[in-house]
Amino acid sequence: MNDVMNSTPVLELRHLQRIFKQGDVVLNVLNDVNFSLKAGEIVALVGPSGSGKSTLLQLAGLLERPSEGQVLVQGRPCGQMMDNERTAIRRQTIGYVYQFHHLLPEFTALENIVLPQMIAGLPAGEAHKRAEQLLKSLSLENRALHRPSKLSGGEQQRIAILRALANSPALLIADEPTGNLDEETSQQVFRELTSLVKRSGMSAFVATHNLALAKKMDRIVSLHKGTLKEG
Repeated sequence: MNDVMNSTPVLELRHLQRIFKQGDVVLNVLNDVNFSLKAGEIVALVGPSGSGKSTLLQLAGLLERPSEGQVLVQGRPCGQMMDNERTAIRRQTIGYVYQFHHLLPEFTALENIVLPQMIAGLPAGEAHKRAEQLLKSLSLENRALHRPSKLSGGEQQRIAILRALANSPALLIADEPTGNLDEETSQQVFRELTSLVKRSGMSAFVATHNLALAKKMDRIVSLHKGTLKEG
């Protein structure tokens, strides 16, 4: 535990501010947000709709740049990096799960997990082997050759989670990963997600409206009117 506590945070947000301008209207979505995520930690992000949770996760995942402040991934400040450097960090270090699965419809479940590995440079044979192992970890090997349209909602989201884990990221960011699922399926997918994260030793930052699920994570941070607070 001490090693975890003393290690460099996997993710650190320092004085983040995100401002959107619409004509003469200035919308301050995030205001002086500070946050640190330790190695092996799963943190829930809660807050009302429109509070800026998705914006915060997109900044943390290097999909957007803040108006002010700094995002550090494994101690590396990413604010001044070129786009290709940020893309490399996302590819190598960050896995992202959205509320909607965003699987490529023309590819099978297996291929959807293989593709990000090959984009990252892994040979096809090794990528297929890891994809098969990941599918087996959630007992989905019998769905490997099914395209997304032939999968249930829960299966689609499980495949999306496995795709996000395909390159063994240090950080998983999940934006309402069970938001489109019924209550029973949500609980099952959440259990599987947290189990995979814990077994791999990665960290996770998970936005959710489900307070019952949030309470099962290591800690909770809440976003309200652009300000992030513990609990």
